[in-house]
Amino acid sequence: MNILVGVLIPFIGTTLGAACVFVLRGEIKPLVQKSLLGFASGVMVAASVWSLIIPAIDMSEGMGRLAFIPAATGFVLGIGFLLLMDEFVPHIHLDSEKPEGLPAPLKKTTMLVLAVTLHNIPEGMAVGVVFAGLLSGNADITFAGALVLAIGIAIQNFPEGAIISLPLRSEGMTRGKAFLYGTLSGVVEPVAAGITILLTGIMEPILPYLLAFAAGAMIYVVIEELLPEASEGEHSNIATIGFAVGFLVMMILDVALG
Repeated sequence: MNILVGVLIPFIGTTLGAACVFVLRGEIKPLVQKSLLGFASGVMVAASVWSLIIPAIDMSEGMGRLAFIPAATGFVLGIGFLLLMDEFVPHIHLDSEKPEGLPAPLKKTTMLVLAVTLHNIPEGMAVGVVFAGLLSGNADITFAGALVLAIGIAIQNFPEGAIISLPLRSEGMTRGKAFLYGTLSGVVEPVAAGITILLTGIMEPILPYLLAFAAGAMIYVVIEELLPEASEGEHSNIATIGFAVGFLVMMILDVALG
């Protein structure tokens, strides 16, 4: 039961963010959007370091000076995986009219959701891998640490849900439909986490690689999507402040509760 709750926490964050469409009018102001994107970036980077890469290295300490190999290998594979997904999956980013990925006859709203779904996959995998490590009895992963990661991702999912649903509402979509699209963008997280947990027995020997893989994929999202969007135009310094706050929040949660 605790595992199920932990897996669903990030999805709840997305759903609550999407629900902003019922209480807010119009799109999020650019200044607020930049700060939220910066905050989400800070949370993801801190989660990648403290909750994924460091545990991956700790698990490999028996390799001595070569303990970095599983973490380094997984990190590179995670970056590569998202790079391929970005190249092949049709999607479009906010404030952009040019679709990316393979050409496909999809509506803009669908492609917007796919863009968010793309970077929700590694977040779901990250939660799933950590809980899989917990179920396998790995001493380097605690329930508190796994829960902190899930809460941290839920915190950064909140603005993501809002950033999807509010623009769709401003374009004329009904509140209910905009909420549904915002929520659907986060469905992939518990699905990815669930599949990862179901494969616990198979994955246990390569757990350090998978932890770092999820970290690499999350860092790719931050560098490729979140930070560029947060730095466009004026007042990019607010994104920097948001990043610092997000990083600190996640670091404090992980150290204090993990």
